[in-house]
Amino acid sequence: MSEDNEVRAEADRADAGRTGVDRTGGVRIGIDVGGTFTDAVAVDAATFALLGKVKVPTSHDHPDGVAHGILRALEELRAATGVDLARVSFLAHGTTQATNALLEGDVAVVGIAGIGSGFDGWATARLKSLRRLELAPGRPLPIRYAAVTDPADPVVVKSAVEALHRDGARVVVAVEPFSVDDPLGERAVVAQAREQGLPATATHEITGLYGLAKRARTAVLNAGIMPRMTETADLVDRSVAAAGITAPLMVMRGDGGVMSVAEMRKRPLLTALSGPAAGVAGALMGERLSEGVFLETGGTSTDVSVVRRGKVQVRHARLGGRETYLPALDVRTVGVGGGSMVRVSGGAVVDVGPRSAHIAGLPYACFAAPGALDGAEPVRLAPRAGDPADYVVLETPGGGRFALTVTCAANALGVVPADAYALADAGTARAAVAVLAADLGTTVEEAARAVLRKAIAPVEAVVDQLVETYRLDRSALTLVGGGGGAAAITPFLGAQSTADWRIAAHSEVISPLGAALAMVRESVERIVPDPGHTDVLAVRAEAERAVIAQGADPAGVDVDVVVDPQRNLIRAVATGATELRAKDRAQVVDEEAVRVAVARSLDVPADRVARVTATEHHAVWGADVRRRGLLGLGRTTRHVRVVDREGVVRLHAAGAHVAETTVARAPGELAAVVDEHTSHGDGGSRAPAVSLLVGAKIADLSGVLDRDQLVALIGAELSARGPDEPVVAIVEDRR
Repeated sequence: MSEDNEVRAEADRADAGRTGVDRTGGVRIGIDVGGTFTDAVAVDAATFALLGKVKVPTSHDHPDGVAHGILRALEELRAATGVDLARVSFLAHGTTQATNALLEGDVAVVGIAGIGSGFDGWATARLKSLRRLELAPGRPLPIRYAAVTDPADPVVVKSAVEALHRDGARVVVAVEPFSVDDPLGERAVVAQAREQGLPATATHEITGLYGLAKRARTAVLNAGIMPRMTETADLVDRSVAAAGITAPLMVMRGDGGVMSVAEMRKRPLLTALSGPAAGVAGALMGERLSEGVFLETGGTSTDVSVVRRGKVQVRHARLGGRETYLPALDVRTVGVGGGSMVRVSGGAVVDVGPRSAHIAGLPYACFAAPGALDGAEPVRLAPRAGDPADYVVLETPGGGRFALTVTCAANALGVVPADAYALADAGTARAAVAVLAADLGTTVEEAARAVLRKAIAPVEAVVDQLVETYRLDRSALTLVGGGGGAAAITPFLGAQSTADWRIAAHSEVISPLGAALAMVRESVERIVPDPGHTDVLAVRAEAERAVIAQGADPAGVDVDVVVDPQRNLIRAVATGATELRAKDRAQVVDEEAVRVAVARSLDVPADRVARVTATEHHAVWGADVRRRGLLGLGRTTRHVRVVDREGVVRLHAAGAHVAETTVARAPGELAAVVDEHTSHGDGGSRAPAVSLLVGAKIADLSGVLDRDQLVALIGAELSARGPDEPVVAIVEDRR
């Protein structure tokens, strides 16, 4: 075991001893395979307490690839924590391999089998143009094409697949117009390809949405990384088995959930863009973030993403400059990180980054040994050829050079929390910034502020944009910082805004923590002209079955449904735990502390907040809030917050009505409530936004606007419940 890992393990053993963790119980393991290091953590399955963490170099050049580094990380984790890996109940890993392959254009030759004759044949033949799609400069998609004029003729199908094979295709994609309605032709091609020993996929397996070009583009990208990802999955599977772990291996998805390795072999593209997703999952689960912005800061950049009403925000990703049907987190990357270097021109700080200390090959000045900066002078240089020569570097009398970074400024100003990963010696940090201050003719404090103001400006602009886009409740907004450089950005940004802020616990391993705590996730999308409630329930059931098939506990599956009547789109997203995770709930939450927290989120005095109702798992708190509008006028509305048994706000609702009933009475009573709060206008009727508190679940049905579909979904959510079980509905009028 490495010396660094021994130190980390000793600290984690001490923490675990203080919290009374039982190391003989179930264990969840998360692994994050990064470009430089592979991080692994072990988490107690019952309490989510961190048992230990290790870091090993990522083994890109080993014959077994990154799988070797994973095995080494597991072995060091066992040595560091004393955990019996045979008792591991869940293991998930995140990897940038798919993303890197696409960004670098390192994909297999893909054979497109275009199915159909006449207009259909013409439409699929146009997909040959995909070979002009550049994934990286000078690296276009390697495409081969063969026509399948009659998919019902085995001879025609076999001949087309053989032609693709001879032409160098390593994987086959079956493409047919309207295959989402009738996939028989695509299935015939896939079966023949596999018979000839070629991996294959079909467009209807990737998405149920119409749009031949986009569906085919997504399927081709999926196929391009399939051979490489399948090979890696097999090696990782063997490494996990060699470590003595029998729990099924899961893989991070780009939308923040995990999926089984078997599913990953069929749809490896879903793992693309999963790097930021693991960190968000860590904030969502480990930090119990309900409404806020997550900032994951590394050495060079900061990934900014949104959590709204306890859920990550997902959109279709763009790859190779074109939109796909790949669901991925809406993550905005800003080129500022903890290692971003300071740029000075004309006697002022003009910018920070985009170059970082890592790119320049220089150590951070604030982490220098005591006295190492004595006599240092500022010099200007270009970190790389073609860069502006205005980056400030400290040069010592002995010829040593150190980068002046955002982390140095944060430590010099004293805004880095005492337990932060980025904490440096205050004296050394001030000595580093003092060199800059002398050059600028100002104080250390003002020089540090000048650096941090430049650093947070682009991050703050993106945060404001996301808050506006997703209509986040600013009064309840929380900024959570993650990543090794979290303390360089989040504390100063939080101090400059009105939002609450905090650094995530163990922020430097937030990504493997996110993998360890992630939920199984599946998204099903269907285009259904004029969908009825039976169509909505069918899509919901399909998503639920998919996560259960991948190991989710049926009793804990949540399904969120969105119906877009303008596009005739039904989207169902199912999430579920892979095991019952009954945390210790013996701790009693201080009710007065909850009242104060709710009041702060509503921006009202605590004496105006009252508990409206409660279930076994949740309490509903509310207050009448008057907001001023134009001309100083305003109106009073009821705002509520739903708080779980740990005192965490899980749901925010404005203009809300609270209805209490039972499962037996709910169909009639809640249908009446929905009717009462359905709005009618020139554009038609709009049902209210409804969330149900039933058992331990908060069922969010706010994505459905149609009254009949909403009532049907309410029935589906309650169908497996006992007739006397209490139900609370939070009903919001549409604005």
